[in-house]
Amino acid sequence: MTIRQEHEGYRVSIRPAQEKLRVEAAGQAIAESNRAMIMFETRLPPVIYFPREDVAMDRLQGNPAITHCPFKGNANYFDLKDENIDRICWSYEEGFDEAALVRDFIAFDNVKIDGIFAGAEPYQIAQLPKPPENPLVPWLLQEAWQASSISSTLDALATKLRAEGVRLSRLRLFVRTLNPQLYGKFYTWRLNGDAIEETQATHKGMLSEEHLSSPYARIIDGEGGIRRKLEGDGPLLDFPVLHELLAQGATDYVAVPMNFSDGQINILSLVSNESGGFTTTELGYLYEVLPHLGRLIEAHAQRDSALTLLQTYLGRNAGQRVLSGNVKRGDGQEIDAIIWFSDLRDSTRMADSMDRETYLEGLDKYFDCVAGAIVASGGEVLKFIGDAILAIFPVDDGLEQACRQSISALRLAREGLERVNEERDKGNLPRLRFGTGLHRGRILYGNIGAEARLDFTVIGPPVNEASRIEGLCKKLGEQVLTSKAFADGVQKGKRSLGEYELAGVTNSWELFGLDL
Repeated sequence: MTIRQEHEGYRVSIRPAQEKLRVEAAGQAIAESNRAMIMFETRLPPVIYFPREDVAMDRLQGNPAITHCPFKGNANYFDLKDENIDRICWSYEEGFDEAALVRDFIAFDNVKIDGIFAGAEPYQIAQLPKPPENPLVPWLLQEAWQASSISSTLDALATKLRAEGVRLSRLRLFVRTLNPQLYGKFYTWRLNGDAIEETQATHKGMLSEEHLSSPYARIIDGEGGIRRKLEGDGPLLDFPVLHELLAQGATDYVAVPMNFSDGQINILSLVSNESGGFTTTELGYLYEVLPHLGRLIEAHAQRDSALTLLQTYLGRNAGQRVLSGNVKRGDGQEIDAIIWFSDLRDSTRMADSMDRETYLEGLDKYFDCVAGAIVASGGEVLKFIGDAILAIFPVDDGLEQACRQSISALRLAREGLERVNEERDKGNLPRLRFGTGLHRGRILYGNIGAEARLDFTVIGPPVNEASRIEGLCKKLGEQVLTSKAFADGVQKGKRSLGEYELAGVTNSWELFGLDL
């Protein structure tokens, strides 16, 4: 039996209390009415609502907190100001149709009041019969946990909702990320779509008019959720996206906050293109499991964020290795790799001749160009050492392939810096130049350091040798110098420069220049 077929599913019903009721808090009556209404909601305790005229509103003051129910609306809260009792009551000031009978009424938190009384006795409410089971609960316990990612969890949820008769056309999840480049990610399921669409939301994009005028902006700011029925005459189209959805045939739109355990607000939104949209039962069942679903999504999001941060600070491959369990000192492996060591030219002079902000802006652009080129060409940036970059290109597919990747990175970096320098020329700023030493050798790639402070990097004589090779670039007037071990993988464009001594390294070394 589907959710839609189950007419005794999740329900909200409102009935008169039939008696004169009184609310007492801090030893005093703060509400008294013979017009109170009782809201019965599936699997929740009954709640008594009082007309605002019968409440001592002068003793209350607004609280900025807002909570959202997809079929009752946004609840605004109040404090009992004389007694400093926060969020003692709430009101659906603009409640949806299901809450129309108590719109603008006041309900009290039973934990924060002395009680609700009929005369001298506490008021007792007869419970409704036990409601049917929420079909999403066994799914959440038995199936949802098997999903291995946010995308697969969302796909499984959409599939389950459709199987239960929910007329779902689009399901979208927005999750904020701990990422220096991204504010968050959108995951979108579409009826008859091939796969979950993943879209990045940049920090800049979240400042755009498109976002600021969307329901998502309001929800992220803590203003609760949004429900808009788009069928019938004169639907409320107070967001630009609703015009777009209506033009695409949408009949119902719901967007609700999905909070993580640390309070981070994410958003789950649903769109129906079918007549009737969503029922109270459907939204009620989903709303019931939303906190638990949120914890499941949070687990995947935390892993994604951890991987992103590890890759940002350690490098793509190193970050994956650490997250996979290579965390003990000494964990690692010997690899054959091209070692890249590059250094910004005249950085000390630039730092001394300009303000800190201008210098750091140039340094960041240098790193963007060079490190970005390394990653784009298949390399792994391991460390920024002042204004120097240590990177590797593993020799997994042969020496010539690793050398081609390294040379490709050099060309990309040079092209990128040339564009940056054209802009710097306009501002009379010194041009950015760098030297690079390239070497090939077997190195230890893994966890190295003190017991309580580890670094995932590379060590071994070839690393030191690559640094020493780069140190001769300025002396020899070359932008790039390589060892013979690297040059052996280059077929064209290499020039032997003769043999030179490397500081701290025995024997003389034949060095090569590259014509890029």
